[in-house]
Amino acid sequence: MRKNFGAKPLTYPQPVFIIATYGEDGTPDAMNAAWGGISEENQISMCLSAGHKTVKNILARKAFTVSMADAKHVVACDYVGIVSGNQVADKFAKAGFHALKSEFVDAPLIEELPIAVECKLIDYNPESCILRGEILNVSVDESVLDANGKVDPTKAQPIIFDPFNHTYLKTGEQVGKAFFDGKQLK
Repeated sequence: MRKNFGAKPLTYPQPVFIIATYGEDGTPDAMNAAWGGISEENQISMCLSAGHKTVKNILARKAFTVSMADAKHVVACDYVGIVSGNQVADKFAKAGFHALKSEFVDAPLIEELPIAVECKLIDYNPESCILRGEILNVSVDESVLDANGKVDPTKAQPIIFDPFNHTYLKTGEQVGKAFFDGKQLK
């Protein structure tokens, strides 16, 4: 027997993307987003509402990075999702993140998050909230690579979002509570 949940955005699992940009004054900003993924071989697409400061920054600078959230930084990653950059100007710093300048786009890499996709804006549709970016580079910190130079998931410890239970999972284990853990930094 199946239980019907209705027409809701419930896919399982969902990625936990941390999207980073520079503001008008060069201040780094980041937000947490789960509705997205690879849409073409060299493209990433996400559903982001126009009111986000991060979206405004992307439209102004035509660039952004997408880091994979990890278990080690679950509190900071949740925090940038529950606090708006429109109200908290230094939320990137308050999360404990440090910006590294991307070599490929006008957007910051997050030093603490070892895997990032560096993108330039292709287009944004404010009606559908679909943002598409061209992937110019994938950057991985050597600390999460194995002896063969490939990403070791046990070192990277990426997390996923469980939308049914509002939790973050690491290889089947809960690592935090979505929309809750980041409150520790408020």
